[in-house]
Amino acid sequence: MDKKQQALEQEIAALKKENARQKKMIDALVRRVEQGGSGQLDAWGAFQHSVVLADQVREKTDELNHALQSIESTNRQLSQAKSQAEKAHQRFIDAIESISDGFALYDPNRELVYSNSHFQRYWRDNAISLNTPALTPEKIRRLAEEHGLIVREAGENHNGHTIKLHDDRWLQIKERETSDGGMVMLYSDVTQLKLAETARFEAAMAEKSRVLQNMVDNLSQGVLMVSHTGDIQVFNQRFLAMTGFAQTQLNGAHIEALTADSPMTLWRIGLGGTHPPEGIRVQTLPDGRVIEVRSHAMDDDGYVNTYTDITQRYLDAKELRETEQWLRLITDNVPALIAYVGDDLRYQFTNRAYDQWYGFPPGELLGQHISISRSQSKFAALKPYVERALSGESVVFEIDEYNASGEARYVVKSYVPNQSSSGKITGLFVLNWDITERRQNATKLEQAYQTLELRVQERTAQLQALNSQLQDEVEERRVIQERLLETKKEAERANLSKTKFLAAISHDLLQPLNAAQLYLGSLLSHRMSPSARQLVNSLTHSLEDVESLITTLVDISKLDAGVVRADKQSFPVSDLLDNIAHDFSHAAEGSQVEVRYVPSSAYIYSDSQLLARILRNLMTNALRYTSSGKILLGSRRCRDGLRIEVLDTGMGIPEDKKNEIFQEFKRLSTGHDHHTQLGLGLAIVDKISSVLGHAVTVNSIPEVGSRFSVLVPYGAREAQSARNVETLVTDGGVVLQGARVWVVDNDQNICRAMEELLQRWGCEVTTASSLQELQISCDTVQCPVELLIADYHLDNELTGLALAKSINAQRLQPVPTVIVTANRSEELQHHARDCGYLVLHKPISPMRLKMTMVHLLSGEHVDSLPLKNTSIASRNR
Repeated sequence: MDKKQQALEQEIAALKKENARQKKMIDALVRRVEQGGSGQLDAWGAFQHSVVLADQVREKTDELNHALQSIESTNRQLSQAKSQAEKAHQRFIDAIESISDGFALYDPNRELVYSNSHFQRYWRDNAISLNTPALTPEKIRRLAEEHGLIVREAGENHNGHTIKLHDDRWLQIKERETSDGGMVMLYSDVTQLKLAETARFEAAMAEKSRVLQNMVDNLSQGVLMVSHTGDIQVFNQRFLAMTGFAQTQLNGAHIEALTADSPMTLWRIGLGGTHPPEGIRVQTLPDGRVIEVRSHAMDDDGYVNTYTDITQRYLDAKELRETEQWLRLITDNVPALIAYVGDDLRYQFTNRAYDQWYGFPPGELLGQHISISRSQSKFAALKPYVERALSGESVVFEIDEYNASGEARYVVKSYVPNQSSSGKITGLFVLNWDITERRQNATKLEQAYQTLELRVQERTAQLQALNSQLQDEVEERRVIQERLLETKKEAERANLSKTKFLAAISHDLLQPLNAAQLYLGSLLSHRMSPSARQLVNSLTHSLEDVESLITTLVDISKLDAGVVRADKQSFPVSDLLDNIAHDFSHAAEGSQVEVRYVPSSAYIYSDSQLLARILRNLMTNALRYTSSGKILLGSRRCRDGLRIEVLDTGMGIPEDKKNEIFQEFKRLSTGHDHHTQLGLGLAIVDKISSVLGHAVTVNSIPEVGSRFSVLVPYGAREAQSARNVETLVTDGGVVLQGARVWVVDNDQNICRAMEELLQRWGCEVTTASSLQELQISCDTVQCPVELLIADYHLDNELTGLALAKSINAQRLQPVPTVIVTANRSEELQHHARDCGYLVLHKPISPMRLKMTMVHLLSGEHVDSLPLKNTSIASRNR
């Protein structure tokens, strides 16, 4: 209404202005007529002109009067409209004031135009003034935040958004746009609604908590929920019964306060694994109960432990294992080949004779299809008999098969179906008898009977035709051949006896030597006095001398037997020489000998480990026979290959001794008592060089020095990567922290030594003497583990390879495995390599063990591991 009235007033002012202008024009015309000269104008014309002017004045006067009347009418209308607008405005104000909500009106510029007393009271009560010019919702919000009025905002929905004030009141704010582009905001007090809503929510949560607690209390498992801060949040009655705690002890308690009094694990099992479950542990309580504890991680870093009493299941499993052991003992001592095959044609049981006849390690056939032990054609021949047995018929038949040695043998097979109580055939028993000799003897007897007479006649004629001289010559040759055969057998028996003797004595000596070195490795990490450390270091050096003597004897034996084969490949010579130079530089520290090294970028083609043994023996000899002076390790490029040289300024070699030094048990006198040296170093160099086909030459002048050279063919350049030993050892402290390791060895002394050593490296160690004992200590199927270390020779003719295969066959991912053994045969090396396992030979040096573990846990290839003092038999080829 104000705008309309303003427009009318402007129109009236314009009309008045126009009226005044016309009046001035009329007055000017009249004066002009009255003041004009009569002599110059015609009287009649003036009169006519006056009449016209009077008419025009009268018309203008009428128009002016009409305009004034319109203006008066309009003024009356404007007054009425203004009165109505003021009444409407007052009614609007009264209506806005009558509502209980706060009301605020903003213009299109979002500036406050009007607000009711309720709106003003919200801010006035909190010392916020609304008299600020150009007050917008944003400014009001900023003032409220500066005064600490708003403490929480509940978010937006279709009803607007809700805020909580500092006096615990809740306001719901609604916004609506006006037709002119402005905005209306309503502030409603919804405190009571919020309180009612909170009460309903708390009641619902209490009811859910009660139902959840009832559900948890009725579980057959013990349940314990712990927050990320270690506070106990939920437990059930089954948990109280299993642990013996009272409910008052657990209410509001912290986990650390209960750990010492609990016979069971209360902490979270596992570190950062997947969930659920995150970790599993089986515990045997003092009262004989066996409890399975499982940890389940929660999103807020808390966890839930469940406790299951598996005592009866454990006893049943133990009884089943004992029954299986008795069954195994009986069947393994029966000469027949016995097996059990399921209806899926996979082996579920085989006795020792069955495994040996087909050439498989014990336990390897379990879970395999029966076709694995025979060719496709042989399996096709067996299939009709198998189908008859699976249909319920007992079948006995003869068939020819090949044994582990590839010999064709005749076998009598018996398939007996195993029928369940429901009548279903669940598998079949297999019994085999090798009747090759019996069948061959029968055939030979029949042939001999048929041809006996003919052969007697032929032999008689031959005997009559031979003269006595020929008989004497034949007899003499026969005697010579028998003597040669006997001599050969004696040599073979002697060589076999020597090999068996060395293998037996090396195993018996290396077993306690291995434990001693593990204990020493753990002992070196203790704090001790300088005199005690010197004593321990002396003991370590003595054990290393004993190990060197044993491995040297075994190496000579293998080289003499011709079982060492070269595994040649291209590699940079620096990978080999850098490590050797580094080791002997450390070995020469504290002496009067300076070790120098000239690097090379050449690539060579050889067996890196056999070549390393040659060079290490040459460097050892140079260091031993040089009391003071220099030793140089380097190489020269030649047309035929790279000549690797070891030069020293030692005592030199007389001309007549140059060939003698390569003989076994020959060494030059140095004036020092090297009682641990057998004079086999250069003998091993000579034998290995023959295996590799590398020429070894020596030049020497007495009292001046010696030069030993090895000529090695060039190799193709390839990308190589190797890590330094020191880097591995340094990184190992981080990699080994928290690593879970299983150790299986039937020697408790080695188990204790290995456990103490690995725990000092930060590992979590579980030791066992057998697979059964390991399965009792932990769940070998689901428990997380990073490494398995198993002795090769275990009890009951079980091997570490079979144990590792049995464990890995049941897991989703195979466990990285290290086989520890004193058996240095090539056959074991190849078998372990085919299985993907690493072999370490006894005695194990702590440094070698640590580097190997770091490589495996880091996911690197163990072939890149730099070796020190590697014996020939210990090469993992």
